Amino acid sequence: MPSIIFSTMARVFFWLMLVASVLILLRGHNQPGGGFVGGLVASMSIGVVTLADGVPKARARLPVHPISLIGLGILFGILGGLPGLVLNGSFLEHKWLLLPGGINLGTTLVFDLGVYCVVVGGVLALIFRLYEDAS
Repeated sequence: MPSIIFSTMARVFFWLMLVASVLILLRGHNQPGGGFVGGLVASMSIGVVTLADGVPKARARLPVHPISLIGLGILFGILGGLPGLVLNGSFLEHKWLLLPGGINLGTTLVFDLGVYCVVVGGVLALIFRLYEDAS
């Protein structure tokens, strides 16, 4: 029988950890963090729900299958490298676009988003598989 307190707090921690993972992702190309660390925090947010409520409720929190998320992440990683290949002939050479208001948008964010998706998908595929086998 799952703990009511743990189950309730897991919902709170899910949202707090998910917001923290996005903040870590967005600051990553200028400071420590980025796609890998943000992906670990995001996957652990769903991991807490898995511990509290089981795999079916945790899968309901994830809109796509973890393996599809890995494929999407690889696609983002490739897309992040293509501008450098097209413009300079060097794959993964990062390019920057200056938007109005002094906002810099770079291909590093696209690459970090790919790493984020791959890490979330990989860790959750492992967690779901382990918990499904245990029950």
